[in-house]
Amino acid sequence: MSHFTRVRTALRDPDLLVQALATVGFTTVETHDTPQPLYGYQGDARPDRAEVIIRRAHIGRLSNDIGFRRGDDGTFEAVISEFDRSRYDQPWLTKVARAYGHAAALRYAEDHGYDVESDTLEENGGRRLVLRRYT
Repeated sequence: MSHFTRVRTALRDPDLLVQALATVGFTTVETHDTPQPLYGYQGDARPDRAEVIIRRAHIGRLSNDIGFRRGDDGTFEAVISEFDRSRYDQPWLTKVARAYGHAAALRYAEDHGYDVESDTLEENGGRRLVLRRYT
């Protein structure tokens, strides 16, 4: 039986979270208004639930579902099995958070009339985004 670990993130918008997960390689992600069960590698329903879910079929044959559950403060926390924590660990969550931040910045730019002048991925993994608004 796998153990799920929760890691709090500062992610609030499920649509941006789905975009971030696509950026790190998960293009098939479920979103739900209410928490849904997560399943273990044998297809058994676990007591853990989440609103944003990557099903095990899209992770790997021996993997469990990965979920993001909304906390009382509105942020999502990752729900990852002990088995999958070896691959989907804090550095992976950092990549998700960076991708989320990038998607959020692009949405902000679009919503507020900015044009993206340049968008560069730096060698250290950081991103340089230059926005311009013409008035």
